[in-house]
Amino acid sequence: MFSDWFCSKFQSLDWKKFALVAIAVSYLACLLFVPTVALFYEAFHQGFAEFLGILSQTDFIKALQLTLLTAGIALPVNTGFGLCAAWFLARRHFLGRSLLISVLDLPFSISPVVVGLMLVLLYGDRGWLGFLPLKIIFAPPGIVLATLIVTLPFVAREVMPVLEESGPTEEESARTLGAKPWQVFWRVTLPNIRWGLLYGVLLTNARAMGEFGAVAVVSGNIVGKTQTLPLFVEETYKNYQTEAAFGASTILALLAVVTLVLKEVLERKTRHKAP
Repeated sequence: MFSDWFCSKFQSLDWKKFALVAIAVSYLACLLFVPTVALFYEAFHQGFAEFLGILSQTDFIKALQLTLLTAGIALPVNTGFGLCAAWFLARRHFLGRSLLISVLDLPFSISPVVVGLMLVLLYGDRGWLGFLPLKIIFAPPGIVLATLIVTLPFVAREVMPVLEESGPTEEESARTLGAKPWQVFWRVTLPNIRWGLLYGVLLTNARAMGEFGAVAVVSGNIVGKTQTLPLFVEETYKNYQTEAAFGASTILALLAVVTLVLKEVLERKTRHKAP
């Protein structure tokens, strides 16, 4: 009886769907799951005390502080810019709009190393604006500027399609009823774009904390001064300090996990508040 039931269920399986799922799971396991497990194993296989010792290193702490500072500046600045740019490009149709959108997308197509080189040519000691009193290249301002450029399009490109899909009807109705501009944004526009805005903020934050190419060019990778966490990982790994490299990589991974957890919390709160 059981064998007959099992054979009937086995024969009824949709092997095409099963094969596609198996291929997708195997692909994700090879690219994400197995490397992540290997990373955490290398970070903790010598004991938690060794891991904590790595985190107490002065160079690591300074690199982490600079990374968080850079992301803390780039995130609100590019979130505000992205909202303004998305609203303007979604609600206004004018000559040159396509060109402006293409310019906004440039950080997607230009190599981060090229972005860093352009900043060096512009703000370096012998650059066009090298006469400025503020030291930008090989200093934290250059790192912040490079991060702002490479994270520029994320919020705008995530929010703009949502604004185009929702249309201006609800906003115009709110204005007709006497709502002020900030009320229109807070009560009408923001609820409509919240998911696009959330994903744009997450992408911006992840790129800001993990950026390597542009930051490596403009920072000079000065230990304890202009070394961010990704640069710390690269430097320690090249110097055969593998425990420190894997420990710092684990912190970067955990920061990404924290970001995803915050995303899930916000989604659930928003879902519960929705009518």
